[in-house]
Amino acid sequence: MSQQELLKKVVQVLEKAKIQYMLTGSIASSLQGEPRSTHDIDIVIDIQKTSVKELVEVFPPPDYYLDENSVLNAINNRGMFNLINVKEGDKVDFWILTDEPFDQSRFSRKYTEEILGKRMVFSSPEDTILAKLRWSKLSGGSEKQFIDALRVYEVQFDKLDIDYLERWVKKLNVVSLWKRLKGEAKTIS
Repeated sequence: MSQQELLKKVVQVLEKAKIQYMLTGSIASSLQGEPRSTHDIDIVIDIQKTSVKELVEVFPPPDYYLDENSVLNAINNRGMFNLINVKEGDKVDFWILTDEPFDQSRFSRKYTEEILGKRMVFSSPEDTILAKLRWSKLSGGSEKQFIDALRVYEVQFDKLDIDYLERWVKKLNVVSLWKRLKGEAKTIS
């Protein structure tokens, strides 16, 4: 199963189980900015404990690794858990929706777009930029994360809500990365 097939299967399972989700990370930045390969799929989900068994049963061993206790721990700690396609090595990082203001804001702003012949839910371009800048800072200055943010900014520039971005770069304490991004951006305006 290819990464694209895994993505479609995961989205179908989440929708069938009525688990709200939002694709983020490099999948979102590749769609909204410059495509690049990635070995994982990042998804923010709003899952209840009552849906865990259903999710785990759809991805059984030996083809998949999805540990029920890891899912429950992630829900309890508002953390993350992984689904691994054992044969292909592709991974899905499921991030539990938190009560953090930025998490709540970006989840409320998600939108639907059709890719791979299926409608899927994504973080907004603004929130993709902000998350990438935050990850760049948290990882000690990851250029890959910064370049992803930069490319989304460049491609989506005419459609971006700059006031929203300006508000959140301050709250997320990524002002210096934001200034650098604007300085390096090649936009057509």
